[in-house]
Amino acid sequence: MNQLLNPLLVGKIIKTYMVDLNRVKRLPEEKIRRYQERALLKVIRYAYKVPLYNKKYQQVGIHPDDIKTIEDVKKIPFVTKKDFRESKPEDLIPVGEKPGMYSMVSTSGSTGQPVTLYIDLHSMFYTLVGFVRIIREHGIRWNKTRMAVVADLSPDSSEARHLSIDAVPRLKRILPLKNFGVFHVGEKPERLIKQIEEFNPEFIGAYPGILRILAILKRKGLGRRLEPRILATSGAILDDYTREYIEKSFNAKVFDVYGATECSPLAFQCRNGNYHIMSDFAYVEFVDAEEKEEVSGDGGNIVVTRLFGRGTPVVRYTGISDFVLPSSRRCNCGVNTPLIEKIEGRRVDSIVLPSGQLVPP
Repeated sequence: MNQLLNPLLVGKIIKTYMVDLNRVKRLPEEKIRRYQERALLKVIRYAYKVPLYNKKYQQVGIHPDDIKTIEDVKKIPFVTKKDFRESKPEDLIPVGEKPGMYSMVSTSGSTGQPVTLYIDLHSMFYTLVGFVRIIREHGIRWNKTRMAVVADLSPDSSEARHLSIDAVPRLKRILPLKNFGVFHVGEKPERLIKQIEEFNPEFIGAYPGILRILAILKRKGLGRRLEPRILATSGAILDDYTREYIEKSFNAKVFDVYGATECSPLAFQCRNGNYHIMSDFAYVEFVDAEEKEEVSGDGGNIVVTRLFGRGTPVVRYTGISDFVLPSSRRCNCGVNTPLIEKIEGRRVDSIVLPSGQLVPP
């Protein structure tokens, strides 16, 4: 049965689209902060029902009632990739629930050790709304613009769950989404660029390494008719050289989206090129190398709390392992959230096998 026929789920999705989509432009930063605090306290209460978190909180004598403001979050212990990896499935979801109630997703495992989490269908749609928010800032309309997304469609990957198994396929049963094409990152580059060229998109989204390889092929004469208006990167660090090479090859602007499988979109570049934190999707902190003290001006390792979804909560998670420099500047683009000055770390790039197959970061 298509769960989109469930009126409760449909109602939540409609509310998400109507209310949450434009929150960061509709509300001033102070009200966004208050929303963030309420969502954070709600997530912490939910996490207390999950054995992994319940055990950690009890070890340090913390109860959700002790967390009354954002500042109190510092009392909560961190959660690591190791914590997730070493937990049994039933320890990652609320007591009394079964893993089969959720979709299982895994990180790409660029370190060789993927992390497996459980998410609900509404969380997937919420993430898609975040994607719609981001592309709208660049003049892309989800129901009009012809879009091509190159993603890891391996079984159990988060991208496959969102784009080719659960969320998008369900939407296609009730919405005309012929303008949206999904392509597998594992295709040989020559075949991939041909497939995308035949789709003829105005927008292409992919890992930076994938777009660079497509740019190389275009300079060699492949994909002559491939002329996107705008491109987006995510999933790895976009360095200045790669950005410039891609932009010159396609004669199109590139914007970057920062996020992770465990917590979905965290920040994105606006039309002015500034990275805006998705403050209503996540609460981010920056800590020193020992993960003991919060830092600000000089940057630090990012710690993330996801502010939506059921299944496996992500609270004070250190596993992204990126060094991030926050900014005190303000942007006049209309998005009322704090900025990130620079993102470092996670410089793992796509690997090209002798066969030409691409292994995503």
